[in-house]
Parts: sequence; structure tokens; C-alpha cells
Amino acid sequence: MKQLTKAEEDIMQILWQLKKANVKSIIKEFPEPKPAYNTVSTIVRILENKGFVGYEKEGKGHIYFPLLEQQDYSNQSINKLVDNYFQGSFKSMVSFFVKKNDISLNELESVLKEINKKE
Repeated sequence: MKQLTKAEEDIMQILWQLKKANVKSIIKEFPEPKPAYNTVSTIVRILENKGFVGYEKEGKGHIYFPLLEQQDYSNQSINKLVDNYFQGSFKSMVSFFVKKNDISLNELESVLKEINKKE
């Protein structure tokens, strides 16, 4: 699966939230200053070419929708992060975040409970 640029991911986040939207609706969701129509339209077409977005015709325009679930992309991104920066070790990743972010004991216990539910 291909990685998204920051701009592409911003648009995908909006599409995952809205489910379906035209370019104008996507732009409305951005904070000020809003990106240009042509910029968003170009990025949406790139997402379509990458296989992340589909569309249906509506009048003269298009309604875009995600072809990939947000959870699937999140899982792929996390796995790539772990592989690239933590040599494939989730333990190393968790250890890093514990050391750098001062994760509380309660938060760590909560994570452990979630892990134990999976087993």
C-alpha cells in the first residue's frame, strides 16, 4: 500500500469523516486559510490514481468517497512506523513512548489490559 503525503492524508481524514463529498465540501472542512479549489481537486485526483478514493458523477461534478477504511490505513501506517524506526519491535516502540512522553502508570495499565483482551 502506498503512503500518503501530509496533504493527501488531510483530505483522506476529511473524506473518512464525511463519507462522501465534493471538492467544495472538502474545502469547507479545512481551517482558515482554506486551500485553493484547484489544489484540493488535484490532490483528490492523485488519491483516485493511487486507489484511495473513488467517485460517482453528480451533474457536472463528482462526489468522492474513500475506497480504503481509515482503520486499514492506520494499521498499515503503524506497522510501517514500527518497522522503519523500531526494527519491527512493538516493545521498543512502547518503551520509546514511555520514556519520551511520561506515560502514566494508569495509561500503561490500560494498554496492558487491551493487549490481554486480544490474547
